[in-house]
Amino acid sequence: MIEITQQFGFDAAHHLDQGAAENRRMHGHSFYVEVTLRGEPDAATGFLRDFGEVDAALKAVRESLDHRLLNDVEGLGAPTLENLARFIYARAKARLPQVARVKIARPSYGQSCTYEP
Repeated sequence: MIEITQQFGFDAAHHLDQGAAENRRMHGHSFYVEVTLRGEPDAATGFLRDFGEVDAALKAVRESLDHRLLNDVEGLGAPTLENLARFIYARAKARLPQVARVKIARPSYGQSCTYEP
């Protein structure tokens, strides 16, 4: 079994209706995402998936989030790390069936969330 991982980042704003008062005000973060694919490489090519294909598929996911107000992103729900991880996983998996795991992080806060069904 092989795993490959592609990373991407995006910047976005959000506010949360729950939690600390500072989270209720609109604020922004830089997010860093790792999308991991798992499977057996193709015998002919040696690839699990060509990284160019992976990058192209993830650019579409990134575009749906980058420089957006996350509260307005359809299908996301409350813009928590947990929901972002699930949202990215679902969109990436639709284009790349080998997607096995998504990790999203906010390093400036030392926080991350991993989604692996």
